[in-house]
Amino acid sequence: MTTTIRTLDPAEVETAVDWAAREGWNPGLADASAFLAQDKTAFRGLFRDGALAAIISATTYQELFTFVGFYICRPDLRGQGLGLALWHDTFNGLKGTVGLDGVVAQQDNYARSGFVLAHRNIRYGGTAPAGASDPRVVDIAPNHMDGVAAMDAACFGFARPDFLKAWLAPPFGHACAFVAEGVVKGYGVIRRCREGHKIGPLFADDAEAAAALFGTLVATAQGGPVFLDVPEPHAAARVLAEGAGLAPVFETARMYRGPAPELPLGRIFGITSFELG
Repeated sequence: MTTTIRTLDPAEVETAVDWAAREGWNPGLADASAFLAQDKTAFRGLFRDGALAAIISATTYQELFTFVGFYICRPDLRGQGLGLALWHDTFNGLKGTVGLDGVVAQQDNYARSGFVLAHRNIRYGGTAPAGASDPRVVDIAPNHMDGVAAMDAACFGFARPDFLKAWLAPPFGHACAFVAEGVVKGYGVIRRCREGHKIGPLFADDAEAAAALFGTLVATAQGGPVFLDVPEPHAAARVLAEGAGLAPVFETARMYRGPAPELPLGRIFGITSFELG
């Protein structure tokens, strides 16, 4: 048997997203194209005798920060060290800080690779009522882009203009901003997923702006399931989710290898995705 490791082509990336769906991770219908807009070489695979056996994504930002996701070995090949071989090969080429949102059960394994727990993220899910119309919540126009990009860079920790351009135009969703007196005070995106819709990111200066954005975004789901991934230490974000009738359905451990970015958790009411941070 022969094994090779290489970057996945776009069709193989779609296969990786399908694998994530089978794991119950509920990816968005158009996630792959947005991920590739940020880093065309992010997705890597280990092939056994020409067949895809394990996958991982390592999305790099300015060569200073990489976020790892999509770490999956094909179920029938688990326990043979294939995923671990891909993991080590991938990490040999990474520089700077590396972050991930891993399942809690794998925390100890990630710790052995040098990762340190920063905080938990809680996925809330359920049905939520649309909020009252708020004139300060508007579709994102060109004159809002500088403010949206600045907020995104502050809340994510790094600028990601190529990703943002794709993420703000979801083919099965909606993006909007909270604008007060001409200043962007928050923005959010909702996208269709294999099950229901996910809101992410939901960044805002305060709970009022976050609630107004959430209420507008929820309307896109038309009464279907909605999911929001909340940093557990942010009490106001948990209150927003629970007040809308959502309940915890899953959680991850946000971990970093290397200096962790100093994120303003008080402005992060919903993270972008568990695959990209």
